Amino acid sequence: MPRAATTSDVFNAVAEPRRRDILQFLATRERPVGEIVTGLGFDQPSVSKHLRVLSEVGLVTARREGQFMFYKTNAEGLRPLHEWAKTFEQYWAHQLVRVKQRAEAKVGRRSETNSNKKGEEK
Repeated sequence: MPRAATTSDVFNAVAEPRRRDILQFLATRERPVGEIVTGLGFDQPSVSKHLRVLSEVGLVTARREGQFMFYKTNAEGLRPLHEWAKTFEQYWAHQLVRVKQRAEAKVGRRSETNSNKKGEEK
C-alpha cells in the first residue's frame, strides 16, 4: 500500500520529528522564521519546507510583516490530533491511578515501619 503524502493530513504532517519540534517551538508564541532556524538549529530551507507543509494542513498560520514571515500554531488545526489521542486517555488515567495507589501504599508501609521503630526505641 503506498504511503500517504505528508501534506495529506495532520497525522502525516506530524509524523516527521522536525515538524513536531517546530510545532512545539511555536506553541508558546508567534515567531519569525529566523528565530525558528536559530532556536532549533535547523537550516533555513528545511524550516521553510516544514512550515509550508504545516501550513498546508492547517497546523500553523502565517502573517507577513514587512519582509518577515511570522508563524504560530493553529490550535484549531490540532483538534484532530487531540480528539484521536483523547481516545486513549482512559488507559493513561488507569495507569496513573495504579501509580498513585502503589506510591501511597509504599508511603503507608514506610510510616508503619517508622512508627514501629519509634515504639521500639522507647
